[in-house]
Amino acid sequence: MTYKGDEHLKSLLTAAGESRSVDDVKETLKGINAAPADLGEPQRWTRLFKTNDNKEIVQQLAALKEQLAANQNSVTQNKLADLRAELAKRGVDGFFIPRADEFQGEYVPPRAERLAWITNFTGSAGSAIVLKDKAAFFTDGRYTLQAHDQVNAKDFDICSISEKQGPVPTMKPTEWLEKNLPKGGKFGIDPWVHTPADMKRIKDAVEKAGGTLVLLNDNPLDAAWKNQPPAPLSPVVPQPLKFAGKSSEDKRDDLSAVLAAKGADAIAITLPEEICWMLNVRGGDVPCTPFALSYAIAHKDGSVDWFIDQRKVTEETKQWIGADVRLHDLSEFASSLAATAKGKKIWVDPGSAPVKAQDIVIAAGGSVLSEKSPLQLMKAKKNAVEIQGSIDAHIRDGVAVTKFLAAISGQSAAAKYDELTAADLLQKFREEGQNFRGLSFDTISGAGGNGAIVHYRSSPRTNKPLTTGPIYLVDSGAQYLDGTTDITRTVAVDNVTAEMKEHFTRVLKGHIDVAMSVFPAGTVGKELDDKARAPLKEVGLDYAHGTGHGVGSYLSVHEGPCGISPLSTTVPLEPGMIISNEPGFYKEGAYGIRIENLVTVVDTGKKDKDCKQLLAFKTLTQAPIDRNLIEPSLLTKEELNWLNDYHAEVRKNIAPLLKSDPAALAFLEKATEPLNHGPGKPRTLPKFCL
Repeated sequence: MTYKGDEHLKSLLTAAGESRSVDDVKETLKGINAAPADLGEPQRWTRLFKTNDNKEIVQQLAALKEQLAANQNSVTQNKLADLRAELAKRGVDGFFIPRADEFQGEYVPPRAERLAWITNFTGSAGSAIVLKDKAAFFTDGRYTLQAHDQVNAKDFDICSISEKQGPVPTMKPTEWLEKNLPKGGKFGIDPWVHTPADMKRIKDAVEKAGGTLVLLNDNPLDAAWKNQPPAPLSPVVPQPLKFAGKSSEDKRDDLSAVLAAKGADAIAITLPEEICWMLNVRGGDVPCTPFALSYAIAHKDGSVDWFIDQRKVTEETKQWIGADVRLHDLSEFASSLAATAKGKKIWVDPGSAPVKAQDIVIAAGGSVLSEKSPLQLMKAKKNAVEIQGSIDAHIRDGVAVTKFLAAISGQSAAAKYDELTAADLLQKFREEGQNFRGLSFDTISGAGGNGAIVHYRSSPRTNKPLTTGPIYLVDSGAQYLDGTTDITRTVAVDNVTAEMKEHFTRVLKGHIDVAMSVFPAGTVGKELDDKARAPLKEVGLDYAHGTGHGVGSYLSVHEGPCGISPLSTTVPLEPGMIISNEPGFYKEGAYGIRIENLVTVVDTGKKDKDCKQLLAFKTLTQAPIDRNLIEPSLLTKEELNWLNDYHAEVRKNIAPLLKSDPAALAFLEKATEPLNHGPGKPRTLPKFCL
């Protein structure tokens, strides 16, 4: 629809009771354009306006929104020169640019894509250092090739923090800084985008180089960025008790008890997921995660000061959060934290909070309790409602994944798709599910050798037909109002070799051995990680990533503090935690194998000889594992029984929901048929070891 002009829109809005000027409305629409599209409810953004359900108002707002997006032209500028000019104004000789923003999230909004703006690098892991006469870019082995394509080597030394990425030199940012910062140089950082741990590493490197670290009052890159997008605006909405399972008041009472036990007067909360969980709200400011970007101060009396762009808080949400949650503009956080800290002990998480928060408390005369936020563990232990929601969400997700697997089953069917169209098809099936809110991360769709790239993202340049190699790997997930999913399936799209079957089956053995684990309370993830790797290590193989990560309840797909990895040595697994189980194997340039289900920790009701509570896993993910890739003779009787029992459960849960899709139902029934050992004894094929 054509936009009919400001005066027409003003008259419509005035009649509906909207008091904002058209200029203010335009600024709000620009913020909406800076937020990701809402796949689950495309028109949700209209909640930020009073429309009285008038279709013409919605149509005119949509037309104006599109017009503003079309007019958002890029500005040609010498970015490095302009940044260096801003550094000179602040009297510093260099500046550190991390991928992270002020909220330390996995995803950042367009406004905070500072690393991408200065380097053109669009990956999810990297950093840059800019000095007066030289600059450097750093990433890890996942993104070395991408960095070469996107980062101008004439402007930046391209380095890898991972070894053996030649011809790219192996070097950490701190090492480069030590070697290149001039003696006596002043090096700046934005204290809002670095944690205390980050700052210490940078400070040590600067001082080794004979320089001085300067904590800047503002971000010089923001000042240099002439066409920086506005902050994102997406409606903040209630997360009802039927999904949350526990009221915000009860959660805040629990937090107050922890604060009292630690002698803390308040906690500065700077991770948006913690705030969303505590207040039982969700937003949409960044891709794939329902976060409302904000800060908060939670007091020991159970009240909360919440700092957020109030344009995104609807009247419904204001009523939902209640009188004990006081709303403030985000810009007031620093001054409010200083006022709160005078003579008080404030809890600040050193691993996630901006170093600026810690400095504000100290400067105001307060003391800092520097420990991991208690909300991390509280949030990780899901209640019964959240667990049931995850079970329900995984069944719906399993329907979508099964339809997808059926659609690409067999060489002729797979030949109809490439990596990108396959990912689109899987998303389409998920969108049909109840309570769908979007993807939980960008789908990893890797054919042949691309599947061997652990964090591969297909693009028009790298896109390949699914039949490029006989093995196709797809790692994907979705956000539903009642749960977050994450599943990886490795599929044979053509005839596979004995080597591929051996490697797949060894990965499957590790997966099953974790899934069948029974372990005493107090067990940490590293002990289970060892089990997952054992079948591969028997023949000298391994994989270079963790076996499992925590998963949120309609929150982040990567959630702390629990996990299953060599580094998971401090946080014991507890009932209610949801964790991924995803061992893998990757033959560079040839194929990748990963089998991922989500599991939840459950109490078996039994105890060991030391009277410790015995825990186990319940598998949540519901989708077939490709039998065409399994060498049955490598499985023990117990492992084979687990696989057959799992497939029987998948068939029981998914088949009734596929009655309207005979082809998918037939695929499911065949894919979940019991598997037998067949002739021969368990065997190994060491000649296939790499």
